[in-house]
Amino acid sequence: MCGIVGAIADRDVVPVLIEGLKRLEYRGYDSAGIAIVGDRDVRRVRRTGRVAEMEAAAASEGFVAGLGIGHTRWATHGGVTENNAHPHISHGELALVHNGIIENHEEQRERLRALGYAFESQTDTEVIAHLIHHYLQDGTDLLAALQRAVKELDGAYALAVISKRDPERMVCARMGCPLLVGLGEGENFVASDVSAILQATRRVIFLEEGDTAEVTRGGVRVFDAEGAQVRREEHVSDVSLASLELGPYSHFMQKEIHEQPRAVGDTIEAIIDANAFTPDLFGAGARAVLGDVEGVQILACGTSFYAGSVARYWIEAISGLPCSVEIASEYRYRTAVANPKHLVVTISQSGETLDTMEALKYAKSLGHDKTLSICNVPESAIPRASRLVFYTRAGAEIGVASTKAFTTQLVGLFALAATLAKLRGKLDAEQEAGYIEDLRHLPGSIQHALNLEPQIAGWAERFAPKQHALFLGRGVHYPIALEGALKLKEISYIHAEAYPAGELKHGPLALVDADMPVVVIAPRDGLLEKVKSNMQEVRARGGVLFVFTDQDSNFGPSEGVHVIRTPRHVGVLSPIVHTIPVQLLAYHAALARGTDVDKPRN
Repeated sequence: MCGIVGAIADRDVVPVLIEGLKRLEYRGYDSAGIAIVGDRDVRRVRRTGRVAEMEAAAASEGFVAGLGIGHTRWATHGGVTENNAHPHISHGELALVHNGIIENHEEQRERLRALGYAFESQTDTEVIAHLIHHYLQDGTDLLAALQRAVKELDGAYALAVISKRDPERMVCARMGCPLLVGLGEGENFVASDVSAILQATRRVIFLEEGDTAEVTRGGVRVFDAEGAQVRREEHVSDVSLASLELGPYSHFMQKEIHEQPRAVGDTIEAIIDANAFTPDLFGAGARAVLGDVEGVQILACGTSFYAGSVARYWIEAISGLPCSVEIASEYRYRTAVANPKHLVVTISQSGETLDTMEALKYAKSLGHDKTLSICNVPESAIPRASRLVFYTRAGAEIGVASTKAFTTQLVGLFALAATLAKLRGKLDAEQEAGYIEDLRHLPGSIQHALNLEPQIAGWAERFAPKQHALFLGRGVHYPIALEGALKLKEISYIHAEAYPAGELKHGPLALVDADMPVVVIAPRDGLLEKVKSNMQEVRARGGVLFVFTDQDSNFGPSEGVHVIRTPRHVGVLSPIVHTIPVQLLAYHAALARGTDVDKPRN
């Protein structure tokens, strides 16, 4: 969640830091701050709330410098207070920003207290600042002090450090959290996300696990976990500044919902061009890896977990392979039984999701060497740690609530299901041609669903006063109900839950009354009649139904039953199309309630 930006230049870097933090607001945060090295000291300004409040404070205090670091914090250790906000300072001479969690911070805190250090925050981060300062006292330079300190940290971190003792350099380190170095002419940068520095450069170096780096105006030196100087490949980012601007839209979430026809079209382009489901979609050597698979294990978090849950239905139904889906943060901490013949699939928009990365490491430690990443960010950590990769082409996703990343993940996962089926002789030429034709029409079907926005906005007005909602789906559409409930509660703060419709009578029905709207995903598939029966259970208890169905289904609205029809049933790809209405419902409910759509609380 947190964001880092740092800069060293012959010009004033404060505007660079402020603009970088604004570009990182999409990650979610509750406080922001910057620290600079001035003529004689380290100066800092921090504020809870938005970057704009901190920006005003920095301007009023006349912040100008050629070296500085900035941070947006999402509270973990300690509440949302100015004392807990980053940057943290040790003894007035060293400032540090940190993403991640230090697991042995309490042990280090007691040690540092015994050495005479006083703590002004509840954070794990302040421990790191004091530890580096401690090593500076024996004449060690800033880089060496950082390298000594990180060897004593357990957990995950991305760090950027500046000191008034060494105003000509910035040092940084990375373990388990993303960090990159931006390369300029006579100036250089660090950031947790390339979007933070696009204003200044597109040339970047991605630091790897255990790396530390020294950044000066004239260059960058990178060292591996053993302290040996290494060369990391330079990349030119293809993220555009236009993708980070709102354009004609009111919110990034709205923009990204409406970008889905293009995002899906770009993601299926390679399939359409090949006119086939080929292992080449997943990288070099994919045919050998995928052709020898006996099952699939999917690991993911949040929205990506729901994408994996849809894929389970597709993989088992189309390829005949067993598939399990697990929340990455649970998998990484349990005793798992490994089958090296299973393909481990990790799904992450950013490619840096810590729990997913750690789950992948754990799977590999158990002997899983058949690994595939579904990811939206080239050169991110999870794809680099995987043998195979399918890159979605959603483009930058700025809104906190994921939209186009989800639908493009579904496209990648469907391609995987079809490819596995083809390699196993389960997909004949006629079926393959049919699936490709379905994909070809998918962007248009998504656009037709987007055209329902005015009707959905009308529904959202009815949702706005409510405090609770229930979402129902069956089969492959149950995960879409889960995704709809997640979106609604995430940005409107209406408490929403999702259940398989068949489970309604096993408890949730007790909650149903006229004040709890019930949203039903009810496409015209083999389970439609079953879903209708569940809808009757709701009506019998006085519940009000809001049903998303298809143009060619054979039922319509009635008393207590509101119906919106998406385009004609699109067969196996129906979950992707039915995602659009639940995204729009959440967006417009949040608008009606006046919440911060792009940056939800907490």
